[in-house]
Amino acid sequence: MSKNILLVDDEELVVRSLSRLLTIEGYSVTIARSGMEAIKKVKEGDFDLIIADVRMPELDGVETIRRIRAYLRQSNKKSIPEILITGYTDRDRYEEAVGLKVSDYLYKPFDNDKFLQIIKKNIG
Repeated sequence: MSKNILLVDDEELVVRSLSRLLTIEGYSVTIARSGMEAIKKVKEGDFDLIIADVRMPELDGVETIRRIRAYLRQSNKKSIPEILITGYTDRDRYEEAVGLKVSDYLYKPFDNDKFLQIIKKNIG
């Protein structure tokens, strides 16, 4: 049974390349192009891992993770490991992610092999 990954990013190139890479590796990938769409998808399905971009319009990745966690707690559902990815070096956002204790935090562009190792480490 393949593991289900929710990929949250507003950049088309990132979505296509990561989705293709993860699908080739045997994962089932669901795409959300915004934080609000990600929250909706979590309410509709079950995921083994969330990969979210930090910088997105309207609702950034850090706030998206906070809201998903709140929903999971209120619904008595199990927590989902999260990986935040970003193309920007924003110290404040990094510290917020560390404060949230997300599973991993990656800077784009990243090496595909390293990315897949982190996925495997966090998805089991």
